[in-house]
Amino acid sequence: MNYYSTGNKALRSTLKDAVLKGLAPDGGLFMPERITPLSKAWLENPPMTLREIAFDVARQLIGDDVPIETLRTIVYNAINFDVPLVALGHNIWSVELFHGPTLAFKDFGARFLAGLIEYYASKEDREIFVLAATSGDTGSAVANGFYKRRGVKVVILYPSGKVSAMQEKQLTTLGENIIAWEVAGTFDDCQRLVKKLFVDDALNKKFLLTSANSINIARLFPQTFYYFYAWSKLPRGSRPVFSVPSGNFGNLTAGVIAKWLGLPVARFVAATNINDVVPAYLAGSNYSPRPSVTTISNAMDVGDPSNFSRLLDLYEGSRDNMEKDIAGISFSDQQTRDVMKNVLNEHHYQLDPHGAVAYLGLRQFQLSTGSDSPALFLETAHPAKFAEVVEETSGAKIALPASLEILRNMEKKSVRVSPDFDEAKARLLQS
Repeated sequence: MNYYSTGNKALRSTLKDAVLKGLAPDGGLFMPERITPLSKAWLENPPMTLREIAFDVARQLIGDDVPIETLRTIVYNAINFDVPLVALGHNIWSVELFHGPTLAFKDFGARFLAGLIEYYASKEDREIFVLAATSGDTGSAVANGFYKRRGVKVVILYPSGKVSAMQEKQLTTLGENIIAWEVAGTFDDCQRLVKKLFVDDALNKKFLLTSANSINIARLFPQTFYYFYAWSKLPRGSRPVFSVPSGNFGNLTAGVIAKWLGLPVARFVAATNINDVVPAYLAGSNYSPRPSVTTISNAMDVGDPSNFSRLLDLYEGSRDNMEKDIAGISFSDQQTRDVMKNVLNEHHYQLDPHGAVAYLGLRQFQLSTGSDSPALFLETAHPAKFAEVVEETSGAKIALPASLEILRNMEKKSVRVSPDFDEAKARLLQS
């Protein structure tokens, strides 16, 4: 299958080129030239296990671009953990996406992408450099997923002082082929640097550059897996509402791709913090990117979400069509804290700040529409990853999982850099 650029549909690439380039030559994002729905028979009787569902969905998206058994190995190695659904009252479930090695949903995309890039690296005579900007969990998952992968080096850019202490430990303590750049700026500065580095001629002559952010199409594909799996656990014939905590909008874009693949969905809720450029657009405003504002749900502190161009592409530029599928709702930090306390008191369930925003979006959608569809919200990270916020909000100490506890005394290894492009380029050329 070929992949085109959201900036120019005449620009076409193979899957390999789309994955290894990350960005299209014109700076656009790659999209598959077609999304063929799964068969009616499959949708009426999907497999029972997450791995089986993941492989079938991956094969539907990727086709013969990767040998079948290679694809199966990549999927099965990447998806070796569960996705529990936890009931919270009538017809509401938390979809727990934090049971992978770094306790966040980004493990799905990062581990799948790492396997795919390692497969391509085995056929290259140059080392592959992976660049990733992170506002939190992407960096953790990418560092873990690519750690010691053959033929691959990773540079992770994160905003200094704007990720949680545990997130920073996860992405800065590994070393080996993982390099952490602590940028004096915001996530948007990190993302801007990554985009400019990708299109620089001198860098592209020396390195084979690609991205592990959700701008890479192979990061999005595996995020469709858990939408199908969560739906498969509901009563047959269900058309659920999915509430998605949204920052760079890769997670929501993956949900829409899943719908194009045939997933029965009643509606999506794009739930954001006060960085609400997409909810504002869906409410009728012009799309107006702006500098991000720091919140307690830091992974969603994005003022210019990259994947919005993919959403526009999927809906052929029609806001009306997008609004039919997606409701956009934003919330303040105080609302987020309040619902974390309320859900803990009422359901004895600890939300992380991002899952709390998704839960808020779901409840507001239900109240405003009267919807009684099965309702699922994506709980994207273990609350212990945001222990400071969670403990301050709940007033109770939260136990750290063993995988986080061992990080306490590990040494941080990072390089401090300014948001200046020339400095970043010089550092990369010296790598």
